[in-house]
Amino acid sequence: MKRFTITAVVALAVACSGAKQKPPEERVPVTVAVASQKDMPTQLRAIGSVQPISTVQVRALVGGQMTKVWFREGEDVRRGQMLFSIDPRPYQAALMQAQANLARDEAQLKNAQAEAARYAELVKKDYVTREDYDRISSGAESAKAVVAADRANIQNAQLQLSYCDIRSPMDGRTGSLQIHAGNIVKANDTIPLVTINQVTPIYVQFAFPEHDLTTLRAKTGSESIPVTATPASGGTTIESGRVTFLDNAVDPQTGTITLKATFPNVDRALWPGQFVNVVATLATQANAIVIPSQAVQVGQRGQYVYVVKADAGVEMRPVTVAQSLGDLTIVGSGIAAGETVVTDGQIRLTPKSKVEVKNKV
Repeated sequence: MKRFTITAVVALAVACSGAKQKPPEERVPVTVAVASQKDMPTQLRAIGSVQPISTVQVRALVGGQMTKVWFREGEDVRRGQMLFSIDPRPYQAALMQAQANLARDEAQLKNAQAEAARYAELVKKDYVTREDYDRISSGAESAKAVVAADRANIQNAQLQLSYCDIRSPMDGRTGSLQIHAGNIVKANDTIPLVTINQVTPIYVQFAFPEHDLTTLRAKTGSESIPVTATPASGGTTIESGRVTFLDNAVDPQTGTITLKATFPNVDRALWPGQFVNVVATLATQANAIVIPSQAVQVGQRGQYVYVVKADAGVEMRPVTVAQSLGDLTIVGSGIAAGETVVTDGQIRLTPKSKVEVKNKV
């Protein structure tokens, strides 16, 4: 009986001590970062298209047989460089004919002027009538007009002959060749012989919302806005330039204003027709509160972050985002510099959770 009583007492004591033990508190592993304060750029982002500053569709101004192409399609050409040669022989013959007509008519003019001079002396002595003198004088003036017309014909023939040599009107890169040597070309044909694009420097055209128009106008009026271009697929900056054009009207259909930035493009990193990501830096915001972009979450009431408290608890705090710049976000309100925010592991958190910091960014 005493043995049974002692055993029961021991069992009861063990049971009571087990009831008083609390289960260990579960902590959620998270990655955190500290909100920092630093100067950050105010930027606008858009998708832009690369455009040549100048595009020339080269066409023949005279018809004839193409005798030679002086370049290879797709290569760079310089202003004044020979591109095409058209058979000049028909135009040389036309020039020679015009020159012969001028020589003939100049001889006739010389004779008419000499005859008019003789009649001028005779009419003074009444050896000829005034009517005869007027007729001879009129013939001399007519011959003079014929000579002037011949000289104009020579100039036109020389111009037509010069069109047989087609030269590049600018520095640029040639496209696909549409006409080859031996083909017959037509004057002012609808199909150009070749298209030349100026690629150094080059434009990038893009558009920003009209609510940024006031800022854009102020900046383009006082200074040029710096712009960077990155590949549409992502990556590092491939070219830097500045805004050189602001359209004179907002597009009423899209509510955007069109801009163009000029890039030196010395290494040909930008190519006509290419799409790029454009970032325009308007100003620098001093002492901005910055946190990693992945810390910002979106809920039913808007954007928020989890702030880690001193006791390892978390606080779900609403924030306003001023601007997102890639991996960083500028916070307008809700966070102070030095506070710790959760950047990974938010999905398991509740306002009553305790956290265990696994990594600190």
